[in-house]
Amino acid sequence: MDRDEALEHLRPYIEKARGFSGWMHNVRVRPPDLPLPWDYAQIVAEAAEGATAALDLGTGGGERVAAMRQSLPDRMYATEEWHVNAPVAYRRLAPLGIPVVRCSSLDIPFADATFDLVLSRHEDFSTSDVARILRPGGRFVTQQVGHDDWREVRAWFPEAVDFGDHFHRYQDEFAAIGIPVERAERHEYTAVYETFGDFVYLLLTAPWMLPDLDVERDIDRLLAMYDALRTPDGGIAVREVREVIVVMKRFL
Repeated sequence: MDRDEALEHLRPYIEKARGFSGWMHNVRVRPPDLPLPWDYAQIVAEAAEGATAALDLGTGGGERVAAMRQSLPDRMYATEEWHVNAPVAYRRLAPLGIPVVRCSSLDIPFADATFDLVLSRHEDFSTSDVARILRPGGRFVTQQVGHDDWREVRAWFPEAVDFGDHFHRYQDEFAAIGIPVERAERHEYTAVYETFGDFVYLLLTAPWMLPDLDVERDIDRLLAMYDALRTPDGGIAVREVREVIVVMKRFL
């Protein structure tokens, strides 16, 4: 497609991105070639056994916690910093008895040893603060997007933010404060998004990766990327990376 055709194709996706909230993306993506070898909800359910108080960091619109509510402790809290998502999370989680605290996940406003389960799905966190609010014997479960996720994009957008190898950094930081890692796995697979628009929509709703993306200004680079990554049926294929880490705070 030429520039004008591309912009016409992308216009509804740009409008859709402007109204985005929550973390459940309504995009068309095919099943991965190598599905995740773990089930985040199942890992959480196992870690929640016997827990009496839990916290979900950066809950987004509260979608995941709401779906897992039955396997979580009665005393459950969530945090969300973004002013767009916080009210969405409140509306979804308040009826389930889950208060939502608006704050940064890097500075958690709870007392020491408050929780025996802390969760973080695709949310940054401070290992020392997580350790502080965990009770002895408590567990922390996190699933993260690898720093080299969608690495193909960097060939056309070298300014894309690289957050570094947090998979190993988190493990090293926990080890340094005496918290053993029970599980650490990393998985890579190919994801195929059905259309150019689906993928550009995700780029627009993930501004931490390309904070200055402007579709009209950057349309030539976006088209060059699409031409290189396009599948025979018009999709766009990229490598995705997911990581899971589970730690337990030792008893004193």
